Amino acid sequence: MATVVTEKLSRLFINVRQVPQLLAPLSPSTVSSSEVPKVFWKPYIHAGYRPVQQTWRYYFSTLFQQHNEAINVWTHLVAALILLLRFQQLSRRVDFGQDLHAQPLLIIIVASITYLTFSTLAHLLQAKSEFWHYSFFFMDYVGVAIYQYGSALGHYYYAIEPSWHEKIKGFYMPAAVLLAWLSCAGSCYAKYRYHQSARLLSRLCQELPSGLAYMLDISPVVHRIFTAPPSERADPALLYHKCQVLFFLIGAFFFSHPYPEKWFPGKCHFFGQSHQIFHVCLVLCTLAQIEAVVLDYESRRQIYSTLQGDLAHNFSALCLFTVTCSVLTAAYMARKVKNKLSFKEE
Repeated sequence: MATVVTEKLSRLFINVRQVPQLLAPLSPSTVSSSEVPKVFWKPYIHAGYRPVQQTWRYYFSTLFQQHNEAINVWTHLVAALILLLRFQQLSRRVDFGQDLHAQPLLIIIVASITYLTFSTLAHLLQAKSEFWHYSFFFMDYVGVAIYQYGSALGHYYYAIEPSWHEKIKGFYMPAAVLLAWLSCAGSCYAKYRYHQSARLLSRLCQELPSGLAYMLDISPVVHRIFTAPPSERADPALLYHKCQVLFFLIGAFFFSHPYPEKWFPGKCHFFGQSHQIFHVCLVLCTLAQIEAVVLDYESRRQIYSTLQGDLAHNFSALCLFTVTCSVLTAAYMARKVKNKLSFKEE
């Protein structure tokens, strides 16, 4: 009996000694850019990187640690949670299952939550390795393509004026699908093929399709803003639409230009990066956009039910087609990355 008690006390003592090891940091703190592969480098950001080849547990734990991606993670994570709560509120008064005209609203909300979630995961987990860096950002680009389609559909279905609908109804939605896919494909190819040394070509592949997609997607909103009679200019939905355009344009500037870190090189490792400002602006744009679409859904039924008829199912099918094409493209590019890295290791 005494022997058994002694063995149990010995095991307990060993377990107690292991507690500090369990509570210890999961891996080293952040490192400089010279300690990670070049694919992780950001212009004018020389520190705050997380070490590569750590456990998945470590990268998930960095959600609560300070590093140069922390703000990017939290901005989109918080926005995704806000939209989930908003969706829960809407589901109490909107019959998404039975109301045919509510399907586009469901698509844009789900698309928004999807891109925010994919972006959160990409910025949180991409530091695992070069392969996962590429793969998670390819997934991020899929989310962006889905969101672009959802935005185009929401604007075309609810916000459009009959006069503009008559001019673009023959090509708008097919073009929206094509440009959403091109945005995904161009971003994936730019990520795979180019880096900082080919900044112009990278921006051309990534930003040109996205810019064209936005010009098409936002056209019903812009037309409505400029043609609204004085009696409708105080419409809350229109005010939200104006806000989403403003936030997007500000965000697009910071996405394309590395300010303020270019003005203060080495001073924006954790806070003040242009991509962080872009994230905040995009979140505000999305939240304003969702509110505008909800108000249009509730107040413009007589207009959009006449214009769209029973086409909601067709638009849902186009959404599935966009998702499929984008996912296949990202998977194909991920395979190319895997082959490229395997060849480099050999």
